[in-house]
Amino acid sequence: MSDPVIAQKKPCVVELEADESYWWCSCGRSANQPFCDGSHKGTDFTPMEFTVPESKKYGLCACKHTKNAPFCDAAHRDLS
Repeated sequence: MSDPVIAQKKPCVVELEADESYWWCSCGRSANQPFCDGSHKGTDFTPMEFTVPESKKYGLCACKHTKNAPFCDAAHRDLS
């Protein structure tokens, strides 16, 4: 499997609604970060479907190296 594209080295802070389904981009190629736009087609990556328990702002990973996908865990701080 190839490495994901680092879309940016900071989280995407987005307002999410409780119990709505979202698709997080895991490849980093989407033009609609942090959400999937189908740009992963032809790669080994697949988007991740998720929901959140409450409506509020969330920091979603944009570097694609989080160990807590789709949420930012500050892994971008360790990237060169």
